[in-house]
Amino acid sequence: MKLSELIPKKGSTHRRKRRGCGPGSGHGKTSCRGHKGHKQRSGYRVKMGFEGGQMPLTRRLPKRGFRNFTKEEFEIVNLFQLAKFAPNTVVTPEFLKDNGLIKGDYKLKILSHGNIDRPLIVKTHAISKKAEEKIISAGGKVELIV
Repeated sequence: MKLSELIPKKGSTHRRKRRGCGPGSGHGKTSCRGHKGHKQRSGYRVKMGFEGGQMPLTRRLPKRGFRNFTKEEFEIVNLFQLAKFAPNTVVTPEFLKDNGLIKGDYKLKILSHGNIDRPLIVKTHAISKKAEEKIISAGGKVELIV
């Protein structure tokens, strides 16, 4: 069998409707478009959300809130979550992602909830002052990622 010998299964295809080919075709004169109006004209295209002159849904619904597109989003990790790692571990966003503490691709921020009793080397995008104090008092280091 060759590619040029392939034909569709019998009954699976239909002839194209020929519009505007006279009254004998059943689709002559107005070519199934009706009389007058914008749908009858060439180049007709309905706008997205157009509801036939009725007030569109996007204009009927109340507008609420504001989305700040310049806002920085952070993944939050608390100190009690870092306390489970071995001493002198280098804690980076990639390390936390591998251990399932963070999911997304946002920047990392460390907050001070909980206590830490072991020295850790923490590399983060942002950290609260209290969390930084607690890590340094436990003998660890904090490095900010720019």
